[in-house]
Amino acid sequence: MKFAVLDFETTGMSDQRDEIIQAGLAVIDEAGTVCSTFSSFVKPEKPIPAEISKLTGISDEDVQDAPDIEEVLAQMVPLLQDAVLVGHNVEFDARFLQAALDRSGYLPFTGRMLDTVELTRLTHPILPSYQLSALTQAFGIGHDRPHQADSDALATAELFSIGLNKLRSLPMLTLQRLGSLFDAEGSDLGWLIAMTLQDREIRPAFHEEGYHYHRQFAMKVGDWSDDAAANRQEDASDVARRLAETSFEDFSEEVRRNLKELLPAYESREGQDIMFGEVLQSLEQDSHLLVEAGTGTGKSLGYLLPSLYYGLKESKKIVVTTHTIQLQEQLRQRDLPLLQKVLPVSFRASVFKGRSNYLCLRKFENRVSVPDYALGKEDAVTRGAMTVWLSETSTGEGEELNLGRSKEEWDAVASDAASCLNRSCPWFHKCFYHRARNEAGKADLVITNHALVFTDMRAEHRLLPSYDRLIVDEAHHLEEVAGQHLGQKTGYNSLAMPLQRLWKDSRNGLIPQLATALASVPHDQAPAWVEKAELMPAKLNDIRESWERWTEALFGLLAGQAAADETGSLTLRLKQDALPKGWDAIRVDADNAIQLMSDFIRPMEKLIAEIREETDDYSLQGLLTDLSGVVKDVAAVRADLSSFVTMGEAGYVYWAEAHFQYRGRSVWMYGVPADVSALLKEGLFDRKASVVMTSATLTVDKSFQYVTEQLGLAESEKEGRLRTSQLPSPFRYREQALVLIPRDFPGIRGKDGDAAFVQALTDSLRDVAQTVGGRMLVLFTSHRMLKTVYGPLKESLEPAGIQVLGQGIDGSSRSRLTKQFRDQPASVLLGTSSYWEGVDLPGDALTCLAIVRLPFQPPNHPVVEAKSEKLQAEKKNPFMKLSLPQAVIRFKQGFGRLVRTATDRGIVILYDTRVIDTSYGKYFLYSLPGPKMEHLPTAGMADRVKQWLDEGRPETVKPADEGGEAG
Repeated sequence: MKFAVLDFETTGMSDQRDEIIQAGLAVIDEAGTVCSTFSSFVKPEKPIPAEISKLTGISDEDVQDAPDIEEVLAQMVPLLQDAVLVGHNVEFDARFLQAALDRSGYLPFTGRMLDTVELTRLTHPILPSYQLSALTQAFGIGHDRPHQADSDALATAELFSIGLNKLRSLPMLTLQRLGSLFDAEGSDLGWLIAMTLQDREIRPAFHEEGYHYHRQFAMKVGDWSDDAAANRQEDASDVARRLAETSFEDFSEEVRRNLKELLPAYESREGQDIMFGEVLQSLEQDSHLLVEAGTGTGKSLGYLLPSLYYGLKESKKIVVTTHTIQLQEQLRQRDLPLLQKVLPVSFRASVFKGRSNYLCLRKFENRVSVPDYALGKEDAVTRGAMTVWLSETSTGEGEELNLGRSKEEWDAVASDAASCLNRSCPWFHKCFYHRARNEAGKADLVITNHALVFTDMRAEHRLLPSYDRLIVDEAHHLEEVAGQHLGQKTGYNSLAMPLQRLWKDSRNGLIPQLATALASVPHDQAPAWVEKAELMPAKLNDIRESWERWTEALFGLLAGQAAADETGSLTLRLKQDALPKGWDAIRVDADNAIQLMSDFIRPMEKLIAEIREETDDYSLQGLLTDLSGVVKDVAAVRADLSSFVTMGEAGYVYWAEAHFQYRGRSVWMYGVPADVSALLKEGLFDRKASVVMTSATLTVDKSFQYVTEQLGLAESEKEGRLRTSQLPSPFRYREQALVLIPRDFPGIRGKDGDAAFVQALTDSLRDVAQTVGGRMLVLFTSHRMLKTVYGPLKESLEPAGIQVLGQGIDGSSRSRLTKQFRDQPASVLLGTSSYWEGVDLPGDALTCLAIVRLPFQPPNHPVVEAKSEKLQAEKKNPFMKLSLPQAVIRFKQGFGRLVRTATDRGIVILYDTRVIDTSYGKYFLYSLPGPKMEHLPTAGMADRVKQWLDEGRPETVKPADEGGEAG
């Protein structure tokens, strides 16, 4: 058997209108060895488009003397004889091949075709990207000239060989499971799996090691109940006794010595030392703490070290919560392993996430075992990838997987309380959720997230293990997350997805599965149960139609009464005492949907209870549990919809959102507390002995007053239970950062002002970008303005060899855009909301940060509006008490993108002259950590930028976060 790995470069995407300009072919044998190669430019009939030349590096000059496609095919066709065609997104190359064969008088290619995207997704399910360039980098494959056919073909050949070898090395049970998911007759990938399985069945010498087997699945992990007390090296009481005789000073000194030995670049920092003392004192004195720790302080170690010392010494569990998964994973993969090495005592740490983050093995077994007659190729690859992942994962966390667009597949197999069989489940001792929960229960330190802390609060503290000391990192998000998780959010898919899981069509879905299973149950009532089950699809269809009517009606109300923003999104606040015109008419549709849900839920719950009581078959019990869980999902939507249309919760703000493009399917309904301070006080700060909150941005004008009021800590402050600390920065901002404000820059005033502002902005960005040679991040508050600036700026910088990247314009994800920006220094990156924080561009990756406008939230957002109304009723100024502090904190987050280490040096340009023209502008400038500030005419800015950069870097200092210590 031979494989022909093909790649074409073309003038466009259409095989009918566009032409091949380069062909690359690598023929490999069964062992993955390259036997022969072929490559050639191809002369097209039309000029190569400029964007194609830019992407591929192939110009009209390269192809002017090249052979035409007929000559190239004459050499290629013999190589394709009896071969399996392989390509990265093979359908694209196959379409161009078939069109070229047809036009040149050849018979079409009729052999098998394999796609390395599908094969790699199947065999390597945790890779972050399946683009060829990302894969060659991940596997260390030589790929010197991406987007040139000969280089791409050789790289794809090597990638195919890696995928093939991985497939051949999978556990036998995993291969058999894959074989059952793919049709060997109708799918070429299925044929490859069948051939691999056949080869393995006759190959006796292959030894499988390191797997655990259960119910015909191969897994990496065994029973969590067999874990020997999490492999603790020392008894907890021995650790507590040792620490009782050791002062924190001695303990931390020993840790520092060990750190220095392990990481010679490590140096203690004044801010971190202060943080050690503040955190320890708060834990010991049962007080709360707000501590602002800027970049480079080393705040992760700043709270972990005193927390572990206190928790281990006093036998108290410490819970650490973060906002982002990125920081959670940093703690798991970097900080905790480091502390395990340098602490003089052992400790147990665990990461515990919300339940839906974990795979339910029972649901997954059912998902891949029950025939799905409507299973498409995309879903088959996803289920196959998850089967392979089972043999590799230790945690079962969906975050590890790259499922692409297959969110529905994960939702169908995610763990949830409503469908859990607990100890009666045959998977219980392998269960990933119960493993994580068990580890959290035994751990001294638990890492979780803000969302789970508040979900636990709503669940009356039944989810997280008992604790009374909490460390909150990224605390500036605490209030926002509290509002989201203590309120409700219901969208079109909140009901559409459960309905589809219940009944997809006559053969697929939980209700058809139930009817089929009941047909073979030896019970007198089985025929009656089948009859009742068969009545349900009609009810579900009625619910689906009523839900469509309601969401479309709500969209119509939004479209008629709300102005769309620049992205096409619509937002409409609903107030009980001022309902929008037409509300009563459309509320009938919501009430009808609620009634139809009730008409389904009651008889379905009764039927499930009746069957469950009369039968004890495991597979049927599992199916009933899944059904019960989805029925509870429908009941939750009914409750949320009822709450939304009645607006029944006092102190809540209700609103709806949608998008013009997707109409009713984009509808979201919200009901959240306008002010969470009282809920946080009662549910968190009054219940916990000590809550330590830290972030790089907690103060406004050096004061914690705003965050104290928003979080409900004012009373704790009066009682003396709240401590605050603003740590000194390890950076020399006066030398490392220069803030420039063009004092004559135009403001935005009306339509003409907008045009003048955009023109001046584009010109200034061009001049500064050329001066610094790229390495520039521009932060916008408006995507519309970003798009307006993008085109002219890109055009003006192209001759200078500087590329312009725009969020929402180039690339699909923030991480991909950021990587492009890092990899290509001569770049200007234009970003909006998500770029104001969480983007780390240390060293030379970023030289200049431009802030276009001060980041005020839109005053008409329903929550902001409701908070403003409350403040006005209290005779307070909403701008000074709410809008300004929020904007200052966001502004500080944006400024924090520039200086990430002690050797970084760069410039911030503020194009919003309100910072010097208004009385409130000083709050923004005074909140910065002491950079040099200058205002000057716009015309002189590029020269000043050059002059400051030419002054040279300060004396080389070791980066404050060098050596892996958390910052």
